[in-house]
Amino acid sequence: MQITTDSQSWHGDLVLPCLNEAGALPWVLARIPDGWRAIVVDNGSTDGSADIARRHGATVVREERRGFGAACHAGLLAAEAEFVAFCDCDATLDPGMLPRVSEPVRTGTADLVLARRRPTRHGAWPVHARLGNRALSRMVRRRTGVRLHDLGPLRAARRTALLGLQLTDRRSGYPLQMVVRAADAGWRIAETEVDYLPREGKSKVTGTWLGTWHAVRDMRAVLR
Repeated sequence: MQITTDSQSWHGDLVLPCLNEAGALPWVLARIPDGWRAIVVDNGSTDGSADIARRHGATVVREERRGFGAACHAGLLAAEAEFVAFCDCDATLDPGMLPRVSEPVRTGTADLVLARRRPTRHGAWPVHARLGNRALSRMVRRRTGVRLHDLGPLRAARRTALLGLQLTDRRSGYPLQMVVRAADAGWRIAETEVDYLPREGKSKVTGTWLGTWHAVRDMRAVLR
């Protein structure tokens, strides 16, 4: 892991795991609200994503170990602000929604807030991905008692509390492990709705049945 830009003053850190998202990065980084620092975690991009992120003012962290969880956790370890949020880097989620997602954590009414995705047009969220997400949400409810509709990637919490969860999954199960361990620790977990947009480029996970199956497999392993 290597941080390649200097830190500065900010109120929150936004972790953006990135693998070949050159087409989406300019829009994503331009949408980040004032007071939030972008931490782009380059997970082996070959399309110049890291250079684009630097040119747009982001802090760039390089994580050699492939995996969504590996990238997310590298960003968490690089974060320094009191509040940390996570978001996909493919332009499906608008970082401009960060205030809505983070406000309950800032005000102390929730410990972890997840964004419940609402597709803005047909095809933005493939059927197989929605079905996999729905099945996992039900499994989480049975396992933890927490009633969630979505296990989406846009979420916010306090940095020190997240580190205290001692998350170990480094694949697609990382977001689910965060929810399960937070629930086991007695955290107040909440949802808020956000728009879900058609992604830029080809999805590495939910764009195919195989990718969705791998993600569900990783998450079911966390629940076991």
